[in-house]
Amino acid sequence: MKTKMKRSKWSLILAAFMVTLSTSCENNLIFEGEGDCGVYYNIHFKYDYNMKYANAFANEVNSVALFVFDQNGTLIESVVEDNATALSSESFSIPLELPRGNYELLSWAGLMDESSFDLLANVQEGVTKKEELKVKMNRTTTGGVSVVNNDLKPLYHGTLSLNVTDEEGTYHETMSLTKDTNVIRIVLQQNEESDLTVDEFDFEITAANGYYNWDNSLLADETIHYKPWAVSNGTASVGKAVTSVTVAVAEMTIGRMIDGQSPILTVKKKSDGEVVFQIPVADYALLVKGHYNSKMSNQEYLDRQDEYNMTFFLGEDDQWISSSIIINAWTVVLDDIIL
Repeated sequence: MKTKMKRSKWSLILAAFMVTLSTSCENNLIFEGEGDCGVYYNIHFKYDYNMKYANAFANEVNSVALFVFDQNGTLIESVVEDNATALSSESFSIPLELPRGNYELLSWAGLMDESSFDLLANVQEGVTKKEELKVKMNRTTTGGVSVVNNDLKPLYHGTLSLNVTDEEGTYHETMSLTKDTNVIRIVLQQNEESDLTVDEFDFEITAANGYYNWDNSLLADETIHYKPWAVSNGTASVGKAVTSVTVAVAEMTIGRMIDGQSPILTVKKKSDGEVVFQIPVADYALLVKGHYNSKMSNQEYLDRQDEYNMTFFLGEDDQWISSSIIINAWTVVLDDIIL
């Protein structure tokens, strides 16, 4: 990441100091001649934009980059925190001291090891505009084909508007984060008598979803070919009769899914390249949004859900039995399939 950002290793200590300072002001304990209390903000973070509505920030987020822009959209301050101990604290926050004005805060979280995503801007306070803070997924391009075959590190995005007045004190604001990465698990299932192995198949998801604007919208990108980062074979017992089935499992991690721009999952036979099945992942995932989530928009559901387990049933000659598919434990009966 091309940055010139200051780090906030001691944010917890500073935050505690500011709380103490605020309390002292409220109790008139500041000595004459020492100046006023000032205006301070502690910026907290939460990641509860998930299906459990539970704040998983402390357990999941391993780095935070916070950018502060003035009313003209120019960067005035940037802070990075990647200390695991600080981030895992329930009271973690980044302290800011800002003059009166209107500000927009932007955060990209999960970037700091640069293995999966890269912040494209050369960050300079007083120069960089918010529109420059674009993030691009790292990929390997060979012969004009761009491939991602690793388990992407989670990427998170958040924004927050801040109106700072002259009223002295310490204030607390919370930025909500959206997760931009999704784990897709594909399970192919046959009965015990089959000799199904994962090595018989090629798994691939294609999507142009690896380039993110400052507001987390997708920018025009080349098609990315996502490949499995883990494959395995196994057996499972089903029902009281303890019937065994053989399964082949492939795991892939892809970028943010946008309603109406579904990534395409394709499974082929390695032997002759024949397509076993091909489906639009997001469209099928939305089929199991369910009654309890019906008030959610499609995009909210896709943003909250970050893991999809899809089980396909194979018949003779490894042809998909297109009557049903299990997605996250929901069975969907289907009429058509894309071949």
